[in-house]
Amino acid sequence: MANMSPEEFERKALDLDRRSRAILAEKLIRSLEGLSDAENDELWAEEALRRHEELEAGRASSRPADQVFREARERLS
Repeated sequence: MANMSPEEFERKALDLDRRSRAILAEKLIRSLEGLSDAENDELWAEEALRRHEELEAGRASSRPADQVFREARERLS
């Protein structure tokens, strides 16, 4: 697995059963808890840039925030 690309790792991780994915997600999130504010800011800036590029290239679409929040509230009800 050391030579696996992030894309290959993602594909394999998504093939795991739900419980295994949840355990992996928790471990990954915990591994980021020790990051400094500057490191967190850098990661979020990189993610924002990646998402912007996907939107510009037509590989992603956007939805109005009110729609997203409405759907989230409906799911939590």
